[in-house]
Amino acid sequence: MRKTTYIIIATILVVLIVAAAFTGIYLSSIKTSSSTSTSSSGVIHVVAAENFWGSLVSQLGGTHVSVLSIVTNPNADPHEYESNPTDAKAIANAQFVIVNGAGYDTWALLLIAASNTPHQVVLNVQELLNQTVGANPHFWYSPYYVNDTVAAMYQDLCSIDPSATSYFTQQYTALKASLGVYNARIDEIKKDFGGVKVASTESIFVYLANATGLDLVSPPAFMQAVSEGNDPSAQSIVQFDQLLQSRSVKMLIYNSQTVTPLTQTIEALAKQQNITVVAITETVQPPTALFQDWMNLELTAIQNALTNSTAQGT
Repeated sequence: MRKTTYIIIATILVVLIVAAAFTGIYLSSIKTSSSTSTSSSGVIHVVAAENFWGSLVSQLGGTHVSVLSIVTNPNADPHEYESNPTDAKAIANAQFVIVNGAGYDTWALLLIAASNTPHQVVLNVQELLNQTVGANPHFWYSPYYVNDTVAAMYQDLCSIDPSATSYFTQQYTALKASLGVYNARIDEIKKDFGGVKVASTESIFVYLANATGLDLVSPPAFMQAVSEGNDPSAQSIVQFDQLLQSRSVKMLIYNSQTVTPLTQTIEALAKQQNITVVAITETVQPPTALFQDWMNLELTAIQNALTNSTAQGT
């Protein structure tokens, strides 16, 4: 009886060991298949750290990509985003990952390094643009940087799935034409309001101010400190107050996703001085909108504000 029991136990152990080994092989095959799914399903799995890059790569890839954008919450400061296990899994299983860089999404870079997924293509926008880690990270507010990044996305998609190159080329041509609408509005603002003095609560507007020819005169130290989540120096706060009280600017750009008591005070002071306040956001709003539609709406608001303030002589 005891011998029979030993045989039964031994048989059960063998079955369990074989089952465990099979499970391990199966789980491993899931990860392997996910990293090479283009050949089997024809769809490239893409993860974008932020939805502004996600919107663009989604339009480029069309039906040949499946895009997950991680940072999308319109009510949260993207600078303060903290990753989670779901993000880690998504990045580990992606064939193509797009990060902003410049300290904006360090969490994503850490997840990429930890997963070390074979054959994964990573586009770091900061590195693409030859910018330093300490550079102003709001690259998507520069139409020139957007054009460069879209071109790099196109090249990466073609390298991942060369058989779909003709399709990606069609998508790329259509996207460039669509981006032309918001680029044209930038040119209009530059033509009509180039040199007009404006202010901004943070550095998010620097690239767009340069593109539109607007003279951004708010203290750089103030804008950079707010962007980095730090307290601006007392001197820069005084300079900003004086700028608004003297009504030397036609408009205040206000980042509604990085609100602090200090920026709220600046906004209130601008309104007291009858200076038009235009809110902009870090991420695409609403999250389902196309990148270029979101940008065009913000540019339209800026254009209208400048038109009205100039007409009123403020």
